[in-house]
Amino acid sequence: MGALWKFCMATVATMALPVFGHAATLGGPDYATQYDYREFYIATDNKPFRVVLLGNPFPNIEAGVVAQRLLPVMQAAKPPPRLTFTYDVPAEPQHPDYRLMLVSNPANDLGANSVCNGAQRFQPGRPGHVYLLGVYCRNDLALSEVTGWTGAAAPDDPAMRDLMKSLFSVLFDPSPGLMPQHGASVIH
Repeated sequence: MGALWKFCMATVATMALPVFGHAATLGGPDYATQYDYREFYIATDNKPFRVVLLGNPFPNIEAGVVAQRLLPVMQAAKPPPRLTFTYDVPAEPQHPDYRLMLVSNPANDLGANSVCNGAQRFQPGRPGHVYLLGVYCRNDLALSEVTGWTGAAAPDDPAMRDLMKSLFSVLFDPSPGLMPQHGASVIH
């Protein structure tokens, strides 16, 4: 009985220890009926894919430095197409205009379609706590959206890589259940 009691106490003590990980928490995924992963793949494979950063997830670091350090993190966590993330705005307007919008600390009433139409509203950020709204846009239509949270001190923190990988797996989900079932995908 003594050995069993010691084992149980050791198990309880181990469970009480803090877990240090890089887990991201996701919430609120949503897809437009027009969402089609095949369209995303065709539009981005071997091409640049524009990212628009709105707000600053690290209020204690200058926004330009955050953007510079976050781009390789996103590239390392990118979804399957051989795309290249870029902040560059094309010289000529694109049609369709595919882009990823990453909103830091979005206001509670900020919706994905508003983001694709240029709306920007924020709530105060907290150092060490990253809260993002990711929106995949085609022109002014939000094709997919998801929110994500993690604890991170800097853009190149391993927790940010995990958050980006998790966000991308939801925003650009290849699940057959999300694909239109009638006819071929149409790129507008």
